[in-house]
Amino acid sequence: MPHPDIPQLLGFLVLMFAAAKLLGALAQRVGQPAVLGELVAGVLLGGSVLALVDPHHEVLHFLSEVGVVVLLFEIGLETDLAKLLKVGGASSAVAIVGVVLPFALGYGVGKLLGLSDMVAIVAGAALTATSVGITARVLAELGRLQEPESQIILGAAVIDDIVGLVILTVVDGLTRGEEVTFLGVSKVTGLAIGFLTVTLLLGSLVVPPLFRLASRKVQPATLTMLAVMLAFGLAWLANAAGSAVIIGAFAAGLLLARTPQVHDIEKGVAQLGHFFVPLFFVVVGAAVEVRVLNPLDANNWQTLQVAGLLLAAAVLGKFLAGYSPFWLPVKKNVIGAGMIPRGEVGLIFANMGLATKVFDGALFSAVTLMVMVTTFLAPPLLKWLFPPRRASEPHESSGIEGLAADA
Repeated sequence: MPHPDIPQLLGFLVLMFAAAKLLGALAQRVGQPAVLGELVAGVLLGGSVLALVDPHHEVLHFLSEVGVVVLLFEIGLETDLAKLLKVGGASSAVAIVGVVLPFALGYGVGKLLGLSDMVAIVAGAALTATSVGITARVLAELGRLQEPESQIILGAAVIDDIVGLVILTVVDGLTRGEEVTFLGVSKVTGLAIGFLTVTLLLGSLVVPPLFRLASRKVQPATLTMLAVMLAFGLAWLANAAGSAVIIGAFAAGLLLARTPQVHDIEKGVAQLGHFFVPLFFVVVGAAVEVRVLNPLDANNWQTLQVAGLLLAAAVLGKFLAGYSPFWLPVKKNVIGAGMIPRGEVGLIFANMGLATKVFDGALFSAVTLMVMVTTFLAPPLLKWLFPPRRASEPHESSGIEGLAADA
């Protein structure tokens, strides 16, 4: 493999950081979350506008993946596991409905357009994904991570990742002509759920005492590095166990959130996040193909029509899923909005469809456009439905404890 051009990479990073910070600050000035500006920065730097940044560059792709791992680790550090478990029933309902309904709507759109069963299945599968990174970042910026709605969204996103992993495995097998068996699907599901369960049970017994001991022996900076090692280690183990790396990182954050040293760790990880996290959103934005949005090009009309139908199915399916925990007195429209963005997860399904020749170029562009619009739609929609919480403002809703009693 050829060695990367280091000076060129440094130039890429300067451009990406400058654009992300500038447009992120501009987005905040006009009342939108910074992540929206970072996504726009990626679109401008990507191949379809200025062509200054290649989102498929191996090193940039790696750095962006580290960014989403660090982001989910940060979110885990700010999440109370006990609260998360108390809304487990609501999260499960949102996740299950949020997979079944978009898939059914997407498959129905495919058949309505006269597509084959296989194409309709892959198109429907692309609608089942949820990009927890985008929603989590917006909720954190709004100061709403501790709200019941946010806890339900985070819990649903974790379950969604497990279900999405199963769907991805099944669909990948179907597109390659492999036989998909009940035993194979059960194995994938069991490994994903088992990893998270075992990690949280064993980790809750081992990690807090170890970090209490370490805090007496090392400096806070070293403690942060130990925490990052735990996050990366669990991310690697999650992948080895057949689960998703972000689930491992999120689990590491949940475990460390229960330690007395969590605030020192949060400060150190936040510094790391300032470097890696914006890269993730810039790379996601850079993957967008703006030319498919041009209505003056006659070749784009069919693509835009298909994309419009898939977009309607994608938004409606996830938004209605937010109303599935009907028994809880929460802002269900916020939950639905938080589940809308597809982000990089939806692009994985789109790329799989193209690589296996299930999708042609037009359908790939339509699915990509659906992913792009849902990704850009969620931040302003969440900001509108869930305004930023002032530091002196008490948490709205009835609280997690009240919800648990209602459940």
